[in-house]
Amino acid sequence: MRNAAEIFDSKSSFAPSAVTSKGMPVATTDLDFMRLALAEAHSAEAAGEVPVGAIVVSPSGDVIARGNNQVLRSRDPSAHAEIVALRAAGRALDNYRILTNEGGCTLYCTLEPCAMCAGAILHARIARLVFATRDPKAGACGSVLSVMNHPALNHRVEVVEGILGDECSALLTTFFRNRRAAQTAAINSASDLMTEETTHGNS
Repeated sequence: MRNAAEIFDSKSSFAPSAVTSKGMPVATTDLDFMRLALAEAHSAEAAGEVPVGAIVVSPSGDVIARGNNQVLRSRDPSAHAEIVALRAAGRALDNYRILTNEGGCTLYCTLEPCAMCAGAILHARIARLVFATRDPKAGACGSVLSVMNHPALNHRVEVVEGILGDECSALLTTFFRNRRAAQTAAINSASDLMTEETTHGNS
């Protein structure tokens, strides 16, 4: 697995347009595509979903499909951003293998895939996975499990991590902090209401 600082090759045709937190350049395409995935994450957040986004890109740089977390809206526990994007890519390519005439595609996602999504990525024959930030509770690319590129499996995926990692991590942290604050406020409000009703009932 490579991090963002390692993906820039001086022989590459991609010019650096930004630097990572370690001061190393990042290939323009990966940075730009991750921004599109981040935009999907913001769309999920606006809909009240956990802010995770994903896109599928062909070897020539065409965006084939986009997806964001939709488990609440679709009432579907499998509707993670990666799954939504892979389903859309399958429909676009008319194939459950996400392959083009040019070869395998790249999946960009703002959060390390879980076991379900990692399995789907492998079945789809995604050639390259780029994710922004690790998931210490459910990540299946090494954080909790090592589903991706398990030695017993017959498909290998190039994995790059860390691009826009700080931004994507901050988005998730803020989302969950705000949600906990809202839940606490709701509990406190309900408790106050019960206390008020009890007080009035005893008066």
